[in-house]
Amino acid sequence: MVLADIKLSHLIMTTFALFIIVAVAWVFILVLRDLFRNRELSGWAKAGWLVGLILVPLLGSLAYIIVRGRWVDTLLGGADDAAARAQLTRTEFERRDRGGADSTATGPPGDPT
Repeated sequence: MVLADIKLSHLIMTTFALFIIVAVAWVFILVLRDLFRNRELSGWAKAGWLVGLILVPLLGSLAYIIVRGRWVDTLLGGADDAAARAQLTRTEFERRDRGGADSTATGPPGDPT
């Protein structure tokens, strides 16, 4: 096949198809990441979602986003969660900045050292 034989319409359709494939794969990866990071779901619920995602990736991803889609707000820059994370980070930084005054730095409870 000579490069000159490729029509512009085929090139555009191929580019569009590759874009759609990458977008679907990216959504699938984001859903898997949220599924395994979610502490509210039990192990059986995670297993059920995982089976659904493996059997029907596109429909499973869309169903997960519709049913449990609160995490999409954090991806788009949810202000409430970002402020809470910033405050938590600041508190942790201040705790570490105090140095030896922290009781967790000495070791496990009951350890005399």
